[in-house]
Formats: sequence, C-alpha cells, structure tokens
Amino acid sequence: MEEINQPIQKKAPVVSGKVLIPFILITSLFALWGFANAVTDPMVQAFKKVLELSNSQASMVQMAFYGGYFCMALPAAMFMRKYSYKVGVLIGLALYATGALLFYPAAQTESFTFFCIGLYILTFGLAFLETAANPYALAMGAKETATQRLNLAQAFNPVGLIAGLFVAQQFVLKKLQSDDIEDFSALDEASRALIRTTDLLVIRDPYVILGLVLIGVFILFLVNKMPQAKDENGMPSIGSTFASLAGNKKYVLGVVAQILYVGAQIMCWTYIYQYAEAISIDSVTAGYYQMTAFIIFTVGRAVGTYLLRFISSGQLLMYFALLAMVCVLGTIWIQGVVGLYCLVGVSFFMSLMFPTIYGIALGDLTEEQSKVGSAGLIMAIVGGALMPKLQGIIIDAGGTGVNDIQIVGVSEVNFSFILPLVCFVFIALYGRLVYVKYND
Repeated sequence: MEEINQPIQKKAPVVSGKVLIPFILITSLFALWGFANAVTDPMVQAFKKVLELSNSQASMVQMAFYGGYFCMALPAAMFMRKYSYKVGVLIGLALYATGALLFYPAAQTESFTFFCIGLYILTFGLAFLETAANPYALAMGAKETATQRLNLAQAFNPVGLIAGLFVAQQFVLKKLQSDDIEDFSALDEASRALIRTTDLLVIRDPYVILGLVLIGVFILFLVNKMPQAKDENGMPSIGSTFASLAGNKKYVLGVVAQILYVGAQIMCWTYIYQYAEAISIDSVTAGYYQMTAFIIFTVGRAVGTYLLRFISSGQLLMYFALLAMVCVLGTIWIQGVVGLYCLVGVSFFMSLMFPTIYGIALGDLTEEQSKVGSAGLIMAIVGGALMPKLQGIIIDAGGTGVNDIQIVGVSEVNFSFILPLVCFVFIALYGRLVYVKYND
C-alpha cells in the first residue's frame, strides 16, 4: 500500500538548472558553425562569377569546407578522449578564427587555392567544435531526454544560418560588381582584373570580422568553468572501442545516413542559386529564397523538437524523410518558380534529421564510445564535400550553364536533384529500421 501511494515520478527535465549556463555556452557554438555554413554556401556562386570558374570548379569551395571535417574529426575525438571537452572547444575556436583570418592574405594574393586552404583550416576548428558540442549536449542530463536536448541545442544552428546568409546577401552578393555585369568574361582583361580585386576584398571582409569575433568567444570560454562528463566504466582501449562501434548496426547505418543527409542538405541549399539562375532569377533574389529556406528550417526544427515528445525519433525521422522526398520530386519535375518553392520547402523536413540521426546513432553508447562515435558522425559531414561535387558535374553535363541540355525531359539542373532524392530514400529506410527493430 505504501508503494501505491507514492507520488508519480516526474519526467526528467530536458536541461537541468545545474548545467544551464554551460548548456547555453555550448549551444552558442551551434549558431557559430551555422553562420560559417551559411556564409560559405553563396560563395560557390560568388567565386564562380568572380574567378570565372565552372560549376564543378566552384564546388571546390564545398570540397575544402566539408573535407576539413572529414580529416580532423577523428583526431579531434582522439584528443578529447584524453583531454576535456573544454580544451577541445578552445582548440576548435582557435582553428576556426585562424582559418577565417587567412581570408585576408588570400584576398591580397587573389588565389582561389589560398581561399580554399583558409576554409579547410577553418573547418578543422568546426570539426573540433562539433565533435565536442554534440555529445556534450547529449550528456548534459538524463538519457531519456538526450535526443530532445540535442534538438534544442541544434535549434540555435538555424539562427547562425540566417545571420550568415544575411551577411552573405547584404554585404557580399549585393556588393559584387561582377554580378551586375551580364557577360563578365566579355570585358577586357584590365577591367576584369580591377573588378576581380574589388570583389575578392568584398568576399574577404565578413570572414576577417568573424575571426575577430571568434577571438572574443575564445576568451569567454577560457574564463568560464565547464563541467566534464565522466564515464563511470573507465576508459576502454581504442581498439575495443572501434570494434564495438563497428559491430553496432544502428551506429554504422547512422553514419551512412548522416553522410547522405549532409550531402542532401548542402546540395539543396548550395544549388538554390543555380536552380534560380535556370529560371532567370538573379543571385541576390535567389538569396531571399535561401533565407526563406533557413527560416522554414528553423520552424521545422522547433516543430520537430516538440513532436519528439509524442512520436519516437525513428518514426518521426521516417515521416520527415518521406515528405522531403515529395518536395524533391516537385523540384525535379515541376518547372519554373513552383519547382523552386518545392526546393525551399525541403528545408522544413530536413530540419529534424541531423540531430535526430546523431541522437539515435549515439543513444546506446557509453561516454567514451560516444567521443569516438561522435567523430564518425562528424566525419560523415564529408557528404557535403562529395555530393555537391557530383551534382556540379551533372549540371555541367551540357556546358558551364545550368540549363544547357534536357535529361529525361527536364533541364540538367532539375535532374541533378535526383541525388538528394536517393539520400532521403535511405534516410526514410533507416528511420523505419530504427522504429521497427529498436523501438526508438
């Protein structure tokens, strides 16, 4: 009788008051790398015009940006396996600032390779930040609310996205002289050189200012105490950790799903500009469509985080992936501005995917396994380097334009979105597997 009369146990809070300040600080990092992602996406189109590159060549911006994640995620995880999350965050901020400040000498030398190197080092820092912040957010509270907590932290990522795109649109794209000239390549070499020099300085400025801001954030983290999550079971050998991860089907398939998700996200955001170009919409106006996509993404993240209270993560992931597929089919087959609306609409259903896949994949792991497992999921961001390159090759199939030939009855840029479609098919299947087999 005594047990029956006991009060019903309250559900664990998503974020405890004890870790509120550290959680807020960690959450700020999600906005910071969102800013980097958003301010970089329009640079593909900017570099293409300023430096007279093909779509495939310009996609090297994304190759450098997301390739840095792949190369540094595992070293970052190995470092944080030995040291604290705070030290990892500080190193991440230092590398992020260094890469951003390298845009100053890159603009002076007018070297596309130098710009790509700056982005590459910048994303070394982002790899450290994401490898630390994502599992740290998961660990800052009860296990049953971990995926909700990560979705809450990730909700600040779109804030950075919107800010980054605003800066790119208002302070870069609107000021590019090369974008105001219909046939930039037709100008004489002296005129093109003058415009190129001016435009590269315009591209440089937001990154240099960002680098200075990051120095301030570095100091803020340096002077604040951050709790360190502990693994009560001790630190297993790295070999046994890799073996356990390799044998965890939910984790391995989660890494694949994350590769495809990031690839799909970057394709759908980067090539908004090329899709708009095919229907005679200029880059600045296309930026407003991308801004709308980011706002929809932010709303979708909030809606998805709320729905996770009532629907299992695997089931909701499956539903969102299926609806994303519907939007991409509209992007491919519907011509004109309605197809562009469909492309913008994909962002609502993508919003839930990264943190949910992340939370599902790491859900059953120990703290030490999560540090290494997190690296695999951050390395999965390499999908953002490889898949836009493939899409650029498809768009270049008929020439350097975006609407040179028809493929199965639609323009090459429309057809290129077959790649995100395939990605969402796999993600839907992964969500169903997790829901049916693991009851997540």
